[in-house]
Amino acid sequence: MSLAGKLLYQLWHRPVSHLRDSLRNGGPREVRRTERGRTEMETAALTLPIPSAVTGQPLELHLLTGRRFWYQTAFCLWSFARHSPRPLAPFIYDDGTLTEEFRAPLRRLFPAARFVAHAETIARLDEHLPVAKFPALRERWLNYPNIRKLIDPHLGGTGWKLVLDSDLLFFHRPEFLLNWLEAPDRPLHAVDCETSYGYSRPLMNELAGAPVADLVNVGLTGLNSSELDWERLEYWCATLHARERTSYYLEQALIAMFVAGRRCAIAPAADYVTLPEPAEAHACLAVMHHYVAHSKRWYFQRNWRRVSSPA
Repeated sequence: MSLAGKLLYQLWHRPVSHLRDSLRNGGPREVRRTERGRTEMETAALTLPIPSAVTGQPLELHLLTGRRFWYQTAFCLWSFARHSPRPLAPFIYDDGTLTEEFRAPLRRLFPAARFVAHAETIARLDEHLPVAKFPALRERWLNYPNIRKLIDPHLGGTGWKLVLDSDLLFFHRPEFLLNWLEAPDRPLHAVDCETSYGYSRPLMNELAGAPVADLVNVGLTGLNSSELDWERLEYWCATLHARERTSYYLEQALIAMFVAGRRCAIAPAADYVTLPEPAEAHACLAVMHHYVAHSKRWYFQRNWRRVSSPA
């Protein structure tokens, strides 16, 4: 970028973008309230009560987290556990920043949790995705953390796994997810508020060999590790980048392409809500909210308090 371009970005585009984001999130006062709520949520995660004792075979859920998100992971798992008839044994993948300071409160809530260390993931990458053979996936793993939600839980593994984003809260019993976990037989995904893949549909359809469905959201993703073809994913990743550059939504695009043409278990959009709008964000009638984009406001200001209040 030229000097003039850099100055234009710093003096015009960046301030305008910041102002636009602020207004979208309710204005400066609401942004401050949201940040205060986020800080209070992080503190509250340290004192969440131990989930009530339940019996049965533990449910395995998979989440990527670290220093910036550990408390969201705690609330996600805790709110799920509150409505689960079986105990949780989560697999928690370290993004490279999950020190003991942040593992400890998660371990207190979920003693059966299995923490997958960053070094362990690197070793599996070197074994199953060597840089010389998988340069595109390895570069994206290093510079695009979202793709780790696809790679880290599944690489070198077998069987079905349900991977959750951390910014989810559960308000009621997640019957759909419990039933899938009981007998998974097809890929699972959530429904997006709008189709967001970052790539043209003709290119995605061409690579997938089947029409890619609209509105695939990967805040909830159930896949069979044994079915993932890493050479194919490498080709897709490299081709998407070469022909249409990179995108923030690459992980979502890859999974949408992977499930194209397949029979899927699709989380009912009315119960598993991506980006709750104000009426639902206040009523919390749905089973689950996924707090993306401007709905973070309701997440941090009020709804973590709602799930942690007495029933």
